[in-house]
Amino acid sequence: MKKILVLNCGSSSLKYSLFENNIVLMKGLIDKVGEKNSKIKDHNVAINLIIKQLLKSEKIISLSELGAVGHRVVHGGEISKSSLVNKDLIKKIKQFSSLAPLHNPLNLKGILTMQKILPKVPQVAVFDTAFHQTMSEEAFVYPLPYELYQKHMIRRYGFHGTSHKYVCLEAAKLLKTNLSKLNLITCHLGAGCSIAAIKEGKVVDTSMGLTPLEGLMMGTRSGDVDPGVIFHLMEKLKLSSKEVNDLLNKKSGLAGISGVGKDLRLILKGYNEGNKRCKLAVEMFSYRLKKYISSYSGILGRVDAIIFTAGIGENVPLIRKLSTDIGFLNIKIDSKRNLKNDVLISSKNSKVKVLVIPTDEERMIALETQKFVR
Repeated sequence: MKKILVLNCGSSSLKYSLFENNIVLMKGLIDKVGEKNSKIKDHNVAINLIIKQLLKSEKIISLSELGAVGHRVVHGGEISKSSLVNKDLIKKIKQFSSLAPLHNPLNLKGILTMQKILPKVPQVAVFDTAFHQTMSEEAFVYPLPYELYQKHMIRRYGFHGTSHKYVCLEAAKLLKTNLSKLNLITCHLGAGCSIAAIKEGKVVDTSMGLTPLEGLMMGTRSGDVDPGVIFHLMEKLKLSSKEVNDLLNKKSGLAGISGVGKDLRLILKGYNEGNKRCKLAVEMFSYRLKKYISSYSGILGRVDAIIFTAGIGENVPLIRKLSTDIGFLNIKIDSKRNLKNDVLISSKNSKVKVLVIPTDEERMIALETQKFVR
């Protein structure tokens, strides 16, 4: 089996991993890409630097050892599976760039750069939105004029799909049960946050929508707000649409409420010191997560396990405890396990199991890409 390179082009960073037979040979991160005074002017420069690092490390002697390159692509519209890159797919990625302007153009840049470096090696696009495309119309269509969906594809897409898919597959292994027999709620809680209801291995609902702004309260994003707030801000405060967009995406969420920034470590420090706004930020975050878990429990009918993942989900016991305090689910958290960050943090007599599973999106991308190598 040939080696697989995974690239994840972010707005100002580039994560990469080199896999062979599902084993990580090398991984790394190049940050401050394109930032002022940075030596890394753009993602093209960053990718060429990665190639040099790989060859220098001797983890790969020649680029001919690469069987494929897997790329994270944030928005794939209604594409429901990972796809081999061709001219038609490139057009579709460009088409959805308006819905993910900070990510899709850079994801595409990574693909085009690697096509030039390795023109004969398959490039595979793994979409954040793909895993969520099993939702029914009643879940993904917005209550707007139906023509807006038909003509302009305005609907709920969902994001973090690669992460949600990875942790639910891992949960099935840990619970020693086929995924098709499990009902799960997966909580991806990081700088961006999303939650998914997974019934018998298929997503039936998820919190993020047309864009990653909808749903849970996040680091700097507001999540769910009354759409009337937008018009009020524009009319009463004379804010432009760009200013409102920046406010909702970059100045809200944990940062906007706490007043100390988006870093939950600083917020928890303030919380423990009695800072009222930090306390409010933690309680709001947990309350809104708890509300989604409760509603998804109703949709699923039966919940076998709740899974926490990503930076906050994996490392903040307080958030896990507060958000799972749901009477009708009869969840019992083992405080000792929760504080130690064990994989299984619920008590033996808990009706619903609660798991903490570190996400590994790069590994999931490699597994998806491997199918095309074969």
